[in-house]
Amino acid sequence: MNNVRRKSLQSLVDQLEDIKSSLEDLQSEEEEYRDNMPENMQGGERYEKADAAVSNMEDAVSSLEEAISSIESATE
Repeated sequence: MNNVRRKSLQSLVDQLEDIKSSLEDLQSEEEEYRDNMPENMQGGERYEKADAAVSNMEDAVSSLEEAISSIESATE
């Protein structure tokens, strides 16, 4: 792989790292929102939606980590 393509891939990795970081921040905020719900609301619709959102964001972070790892492997 030539240096131009390697640099382009590194730029993509950097962008994905930024996106992953932003997503992790949002995930943390949603977890805090969910965890601070009063007990009488836990198990309710809002709690379930927040819990599902956290789970989906965890999956997305994992997918981004896989993509980053694959791109980095391509540059070796």
